[in-house]
Amino acid sequence: MKYAGIDYHKRYSVVSIVDETGDLVAEERIEHAFPERFGQLIGAHAPCQAAFEATMNWGWLHEILEGIPGLDRIVMANPLHVRLIAAAQVKTDQVDARKLAQLLRANLLPASHIPDRATRLRKEVLRQRTFWVRERTKLRNRIHRLLGRQHGLSMPQVSDLFGKKGMTALHKLQLAEPDDLLLRQQLDELDGLARHIRELDERIALEGKTDEDVGCLATIPGIGPILGNVIATEIDGIERFGTSEKLCAYAGLIPTTSSSGDKTYHGRLVNGCNKWLRWALVEAAWVAVGCDAYFGGLYRHHRARGKKANTAIMIVARRMCQIIFCVLHEKRAFQARAWSRNVPGCSHQGRTEQVA
Repeated sequence: MKYAGIDYHKRYSVVSIVDETGDLVAEERIEHAFPERFGQLIGAHAPCQAAFEATMNWGWLHEILEGIPGLDRIVMANPLHVRLIAAAQVKTDQVDARKLAQLLRANLLPASHIPDRATRLRKEVLRQRTFWVRERTKLRNRIHRLLGRQHGLSMPQVSDLFGKKGMTALHKLQLAEPDDLLLRQQLDELDGLARHIRELDERIALEGKTDEDVGCLATIPGIGPILGNVIATEIDGIERFGTSEKLCAYAGLIPTTSSSGDKTYHGRLVNGCNKWLRWALVEAAWVAVGCDAYFGGLYRHHRARGKKANTAIMIVARRMCQIIFCVLHEKRAFQARAWSRNVPGCSHQGRTEQVA
């Protein structure tokens, strides 16, 4: 068995191959303009295993490696953990590739999960929608700012300025130059973003219909079609997590811990996590505290204890993550169950707590 370490860059990669004794048997810089060279080099040393660090556009390299005959195993290493294991004062592309190969040979590489191609493409669709929504929010804020600096401006009383009635009024509005030009450009961009988001919503809804996990998540308060698709896609199979605490750690909803002697300190939330999953859970938690009695009571209970709003919502998000684990693990809908004790944030006995 041979072991290939690949130091992956934007336009080229350095491949180092070692044998079972750790001796270097081949090393080459491969330009990405000639991707077939990966197969020629690694295929010549089959059977082989390959490893590379997770980085931007790693899927391109993985798709090439998947098609190489004789490549038995592909490992995507966690860059942060690799640095902790193999820190070096001398750092070059060749040194990085050789270290990856040696760690792979010793089975010491901290591997990251590799989703399949369909899941990767689905993630890109969901993240594109999130990008457009954030851009839409920026545009709306600019329009509010532009209207706020007008003198004597009269606008219809509407609950949503960017609803149907509000948008009609904005398109009819005539302002002094150059504000009128700026408003026209912003409205044009807003209309284009709305069209992009609708197109993505249709695709996301179509893909979500065939996903059993999305259907289960949709029964949990605060989780709608979009957040349900994000959570299901980022988890990518609940069987990857043995306990709910492992899922909470993956979502970054547990604090860092420093313990020495008799003293233990819990600090900020862990940073090395799936930030998209944490974002989705926090967004769902904010919705749930406003529409569900249990999550709202849990939030108010911790606020009454003196917790800040962001801390309290993180506690709610962690509780929701635990419920998600149960719902997905048992492949069933979320249900409300009676609880005989007082629920945090509730003043009466025997109420119904919504749990998984």
